[in-house]
Amino acid sequence: MTLHSKRKFVNGLALSLAMAAMAFGLFWLLWILVTVFQLGVSGLSLSLFTEMTPPPGATDGGLLNAIVGSLIMVSLATLIGTPVGLLTGIYLAEYGRYNALGNATRFINDLLLSAPSIVIGLFVYAVVVATTGKFSAWSGVIALALIVLPVVVRTTENMLQLIPNTLREAAFALGAPKSVVISKVTLRAARAGVMTGVLLAVARIAGETAPLLFTALSNQFWSLNMNEPMANLPVMIFKFAMSPFSNWQELAWAGVFLITLGVLALNIIARVFLRAEKIN
Repeated sequence: MTLHSKRKFVNGLALSLAMAAMAFGLFWLLWILVTVFQLGVSGLSLSLFTEMTPPPGATDGGLLNAIVGSLIMVSLATLIGTPVGLLTGIYLAEYGRYNALGNATRFINDLLLSAPSIVIGLFVYAVVVATTGKFSAWSGVIALALIVLPVVVRTTENMLQLIPNTLREAAFALGAPKSVVISKVTLRAARAGVMTGVLLAVARIAGETAPLLFTALSNQFWSLNMNEPMANLPVMIFKFAMSPFSNWQELAWAGVFLITLGVLALNIIARVFLRAEKIN
């Protein structure tokens, strides 16, 4: 076998293995999506968005309180975690690339990024819930914000490091201070990538169950009191999916469908922003 033939064989073998791996992954992904669609659509109705979660044995009910609770906690966690993550990412990219504080912060952020969500939930439980003596929506928000934080930090740092230094040098040559260069030049150039990171962080926390089991817990009734347990979709899905009641299981699949649809939409939006960044 000649060298050319050997290279063609190795290239064809590698390409075949890569395509097989892709097909294997897509098979399971499509199976999951089809199952969620089939079982989730059957549970969709007007009452799903207008009625509270039903008690055991009830035939009617919806997920209004769980949907609203999830929206509130995810929104507040994003509002808390995003500014801190942006500022930390800016520091790491613009000020702390090589100093000891920057390296230590980057190391801690990597640990937080790879930490299982249940560990974060247990940490917030020990620090907040055990201290206050009760579950609350605020403790759930804190746990979700700790998940948002490292994602935004990593994305912001990476996007800012992709900005050419010549762009910064041109702004400095015009007499702009560093704060103006960061806010008006580098951040503006990386805004699509930074926004992509925020959207991916939101998509990650939208379906997190473990942290909320130890913090916000759940609530069968309508409640907007952040100092008390609050209903949310992930925990409701966890409870209803394991119940023996068929209507609860139907509501669980409907909740899975709503979360899957929301996460899919956020990922598509994130891809659009990232593609716009690459084009620009």
